[in-house]
Amino acid sequence: MGKNFITVLASVLLSGLTAYGIVKAATPTETATTVYNEQGEVVKTVNLSLSDYPDFTYAAEHAVEAVVYVKVTVKYQQQYMIDPFFRFFFGDEGQPQTREQERQGSGSGVIIRPDGYIVTNNHVVQNATKIEVTLNNNKTYEASVIGTDPATDVALIKIDAAGLPTLSFADSDKLRLGEWVLAIGSPLGEELRSTITAGIVSAKGRSMPNYNGEFKIESFIQTDAAVNPGNSGGALVNKAGELVGINTAIVSTTGSYTGYSFAVPSNIVKKIVSDLIDFGSVKRAKLGVVMSPVTEKIAKDAGLSSLNGVYINEVTKGSAAEKAGMKKGDILIRIDSSDVKTPSDLQVLVNSFHPGDKAVMTIVRDGQEQQLNVEFQGTVEATGTVAEDGSVAFYGARIGQTDRGVEIISAGSGKLAQAGGEDGFVIKYVNDQKVNKPQDVIDLARKARRSIVIEGVTATGRQGYFAFGKDE
Repeated sequence: MGKNFITVLASVLLSGLTAYGIVKAATPTETATTVYNEQGEVVKTVNLSLSDYPDFTYAAEHAVEAVVYVKVTVKYQQQYMIDPFFRFFFGDEGQPQTREQERQGSGSGVIIRPDGYIVTNNHVVQNATKIEVTLNNNKTYEASVIGTDPATDVALIKIDAAGLPTLSFADSDKLRLGEWVLAIGSPLGEELRSTITAGIVSAKGRSMPNYNGEFKIESFIQTDAAVNPGNSGGALVNKAGELVGINTAIVSTTGSYTGYSFAVPSNIVKKIVSDLIDFGSVKRAKLGVVMSPVTEKIAKDAGLSSLNGVYINEVTKGSAAEKAGMKKGDILIRIDSSDVKTPSDLQVLVNSFHPGDKAVMTIVRDGQEQQLNVEFQGTVEATGTVAEDGSVAFYGARIGQTDRGVEIISAGSGKLAQAGGEDGFVIKYVNDQKVNKPQDVIDLARKARRSIVIEGVTATGRQGYFAFGKDE
């Protein structure tokens, strides 16, 4: 009997282990599947639980709370002619008459700060006379425009609220082709608010035809996540629920989604938004070159092993590029540690700098790599920071040179005004350093590590000061 008991026990244990092995093999785990080539070498490993069977529930439920519905009202003047019958009896001379009309549009937005700052598209809020924002919890607020940047089609608006859910910016440069992304917004109007669709990153660095010759910076993320009119300004997020782009456009022959949608990368959006909050306008650097893609002939003549880089067709006289020593015929392949593969890459990289920033450019000239030190410039056309009266944007305000000194021409509604800056305040010192012109104020503020302390004289002639954190 002892032997029979041992036999039964061994049989039960063997059966249990076998069953466990079957269940374990059938259950998705974190164990990676290894792929081999014909020679038996490891090609790659694929974690099925993370890549082939992605779980979007966290990303969707987290991100949707920070995506809003944006409703805009635009007033415009419409001309019309008076009926000839009335003109005959009332003696009107036949001049066209005008009447005010209203039209409404909609889009989406993304809350980026708990105190009510929201990113959307410039084309969503352009010329709007009234903007209403509805949160995912159905609360509605009236919004004001903080600033816009037509060159990237990014706009920043604000509502008077606190403690709002937000989305954090991811590094869009780290996006990979084929990576899963979610598009969140309000396609086709309010009835489809908070719609979530999924797709993959189809391409990076895309640009679209520019038929009107406007200054544009385009390096779109292309995705096949379904996007329709009304999604504009909404979020493109990764599997972690982080913001990787702002949905902006579709390519379609029908006006509706046909498989191609485009988003402004988060790295571009982050820089634009930071400038709009801090300065009230975009401080855009300018290199000063006319460029084109590298062709096979250019690459062969230069001894390049690839077609990466941009060919310099022309260097603008007096530009940052000329002062750095760049010449026509150079091939620019790198700025600092970032590779330049296409003209779109160069636009995005230069746009990440401010006027006055310095960088190292790597070029190929006569078959040899050389490094050039550049200090980026800014122009009125490129930055929009200088107004007709000569004032300069500074943390949401405008400062200018007057007979009293460096004066706050308009305090605005940005960080400077919130700290106590008022119209007519004359700035004498910034962080204990005397200032004589607006550029001195800007330069000292840029050098500040944490806080910016401004001392001077109020419009009524009294001594005064105020301070604010640089990175708030």
